[in-house]
Amino acid sequence: MSVPPAPAGGESSLSNLLSTLTTILHPSTFVFVTLASSTALPPLSQSQMVFRESEGFTVIVTRDYALRHGLEYSFPSKMITLNVHSSLEAVGFMAVIATRLATLKMGVNPVSGFYHDHLFVPEGREEEAIALLQELAREESLKTETQK
Repeated sequence: MSVPPAPAGGESSLSNLLSTLTTILHPSTFVFVTLASSTALPPLSQSQMVFRESEGFTVIVTRDYALRHGLEYSFPSKMITLNVHSSLEAVGFMAVIATRLATLKMGVNPVSGFYHDHLFVPEGREEEAIALLQELAREESLKTETQK
């Protein structure tokens, strides 16, 4: 018995995604941890993301969790949720955002969920990132209005 695919849903228009973009800044500091395949993973309730790679697992958890459990970590970051339901098939959305953040010489680690995209930006630079995203949304909104 086969299971039908989940409905695609979500916005795929780049212009609509950018012009309606709002953000949610999460208060926790997140970190990236790598664990060997033979190592027990943190519980899903404590994991923001788990991804299997050939070298082992990459896990995103809060810094507090990593410290409590003696886990070595990298890239202390803040998570910004892009509060627009983007399609998994949307073209160019993350590319535009990453390119704009690069103008600030800011690395970003994007993660796409089924409903939203999330950005992990360096801790201490989250307000810069949010301001840039707000400006990007304003620019696209004005461009959309002038084209009507």
